[in-house]
Amino acid sequence: MSNRPTSGTDARRAALALLDKVLGEGLLLAECQGQVLDPLDPADRARAQRLTLETLRALERVDRILQKHLRKPPALFVRNALRLGAMELCTGGAAHGVVNDIVNLVARHRRHGQLKGLVNAILRKVADEGPAEWAKLRVPRLPKWLRAPLAQAWGNEAMLAIEAAHFRGAPLDLTPKPGADLTAIAGDWTPTGSYRLRDAGQVSALPGFAAGDWWVQDAAAALPARLLNPQAGERVLDLCAAPGGKTLQLAAAGADVTAVDISEGRLHRLQENLTRTGLVAAVVVGDVLEQKGQYDAVLLDAPCSATGTIRRHPDLPQAKDGGGFGALIELQAQMIAHAWSLVKPGGRLVYCTCSLLPDEGECQVEDLLDMFPDASIGTTLATLPGIAPEWITEEGGLRLRPDYWPELGGMDGFYMAELIKAAT
Repeated sequence: MSNRPTSGTDARRAALALLDKVLGEGLLLAECQGQVLDPLDPADRARAQRLTLETLRALERVDRILQKHLRKPPALFVRNALRLGAMELCTGGAAHGVVNDIVNLVARHRRHGQLKGLVNAILRKVADEGPAEWAKLRVPRLPKWLRAPLAQAWGNEAMLAIEAAHFRGAPLDLTPKPGADLTAIAGDWTPTGSYRLRDAGQVSALPGFAAGDWWVQDAAAALPARLLNPQAGERVLDLCAAPGGKTLQLAAAGADVTAVDISEGRLHRLQENLTRTGLVAAVVVGDVLEQKGQYDAVLLDAPCSATGTIRRHPDLPQAKDGGGFGALIELQAQMIAHAWSLVKPGGRLVYCTCSLLPDEGECQVEDLLDMFPDASIGTTLATLPGIAPEWITEEGGLRLRPDYWPELGGMDGFYMAELIKAAT
């Protein structure tokens, strides 16, 4: 008989390790999940990711459930084990399997193994009482450093709706290659042309993955490349390109694409997706501010606070504290000005960020329009399907928020604008 742990044990062990890195070391999942998840088989990897994200998303509720059972917070490893177990128990996890696995994970810890009895007792109480308490608790709130600017920018009602969208989590959207048939995958087309899955499961096991018929890309993230409207044969520069969804869109349109990113590791993933999909782009490791040349079109997805992606990356508000935004905003200003110098006369630039903060979106485009007399807002936005009029901003850009499309499952927060350079 094999002594190999069950799939649930492997996934829970990995999820606990990721929680420790995010909540203990202040790391983002993107910075640490590879080393933790790579040894797992695809099914365990997907389950570990799901457990981690759901625990982080519901952290406020989990801690409220646990606090009445704890006289003082235990060591972080034990606390995170309790959090992981409580989240599963309160959301339908089978008590026997969850409790046994979490207790055994704690029991095997060299420093905290003696607390296995405490963990067992608390989780059994949570299994009995937690599900009923869970439903009565409020939607988890964002940290104050983010809550305040969101309320200032969009109002309290919108901020609460954004929090609700974050707690619901994110469905999985696909962008197909032109002509690809996705009917073998259960899903529905969004109004803007993405394919939203009804039940994602293991992505690499979905029909068409190995054949390169599609790639994962949130519906909001798919719009900047459509706004750029690349034409076959055009020279197009994709700045800050990794992990590459927009590069794939540009290449699929037949453009001559150069994809630039400063991260060699992230570009490796882009190259893998190019290979899988059979698409072609020149991949360059480099600094945006050092790029030269003239292009028909430039897409700049600038480094930002990523506050628009919290519904799928709930580690962000836990690992960040709002510091460094000023430096990011200054970098964005430098990048958009340099990107403008790479657009040939008569060409176009699409600037975008996955941020909910106007300083990283609307304000940057307003400043560029003031700075460069040869810049004007383009008209492609009016031709895109599924765009609600209220999403169009005063300066002519597109503002997307997680609370939009609540009946369809929401979307990431994004800002984008098309800028046209005068021909002479």
